[in-house]
Amino acid sequence: MLSILSVLFFTVVASAQIVNKDSLKLTERIREDQEKLTKLQNSVSDKTKEKEETAAKAQESASDNQKAANKLGGDPQDKKLARRADHAASDARSDAKKARRASDKLEDLNKDIRNLTEKIAKEQSKLNTYIQAYKNNMEAVPVLVPQTDSTKN
Repeated sequence: MLSILSVLFFTVVASAQIVNKDSLKLTERIREDQEKLTKLQNSVSDKTKEKEETAAKAQESASDNQKAANKLGGDPQDKKLARRADHAASDARSDAKKARRASDKLEDLNKDIRNLTEKIAKEQSKLNTYIQAYKNNMEAVPVLVPQTDSTKN
């Protein structure tokens, strides 16, 4: 009987050690992911500001391009006006491309934040499972209390 109980005890302790080792690794991953999440969340305001600035610049360039095209429309043979209109069009294209890139970067950042948040939630759920399993194993461990034999005197 005592050997069965000792085997049971060591089995529970061994499984608790495995759970403990896995839970420690999982806790470390959660901590690392939370640090990454904090860094990503801190960069949202910068990316948002960059997006707004590039969008404003693109709008300004488009407006300048429209003005240059209107001036050229008044005198289509003027080489100087044609060159200015060409430069304004190039600037508008370039600024529009920068604005799209800034918008895409912000979208990617928000997507990364969502994915990392979901990953952390899954890892925490898994950790809670380990913790519950550990608690259940600790409750299942029998406590051996030495009994005195009343037949001996």
